[in-house]
Amino acid sequence: MWYNRVQNLADKSGAMKLSENIKVLYFASKEPYVEIITVKDSKRRLSLCSSEESEAEEVDDILPVLSDYSQLLDDTHLESLAAHLPARTQGYPWQLVYSTAIHGSSLKTLYRNMAGLDSPVLLVIKDMHKKVFGAFSSDPFKVSKYCYGTGETFLFSFNPDFQAYRWSGENSYFVSGNLESLQIGGGG
Repeated sequence: MWYNRVQNLADKSGAMKLSENIKVLYFASKEPYVEIITVKDSKRRLSLCSSEESEAEEVDDILPVLSDYSQLLDDTHLESLAAHLPARTQGYPWQLVYSTAIHGSSLKTLYRNMAGLDSPVLLVIKDMHKKVFGAFSSDPFKVSKYCYGTGETFLFSFNPDFQAYRWSGENSYFVSGNLESLQIGGGG
């Protein structure tokens, strides 16, 4: 089972709540806590079949190219993520779409910045303890009455080493968003 829920991204106190037990406070600092990065080219390659051996050999060739400097991801993070991203995202530049350092902590702004996108997105979060985690979503985040996305969607953490939490196959609850919350993954 994999489940992560971001609820009330920015409440009146400026705090971000992750599930019921984790609370992340935002402070005016040089380092953002949330970044959303998306593939720039909407006409990405289709996923290609490849063996695990060839994937390991090609890691250097498939590192994501970020059009903007990431304050949350270093080269080690990118190497770990690259090995788990779908082939259709490889070889295309990624651009910053939303950052709390630039856009503030507004869920409405996050959704507005993604309006019109037709590409996968990478959500990256750094908590108060400097732990980096996030999600790869096959679809951009949006307000929707129903869940959306595909089995490519996964959660990840770098605590202490990279760990990917893939689709269990139990259900199709990948991503859901409304004006109060963004939910990624759901029971199963």
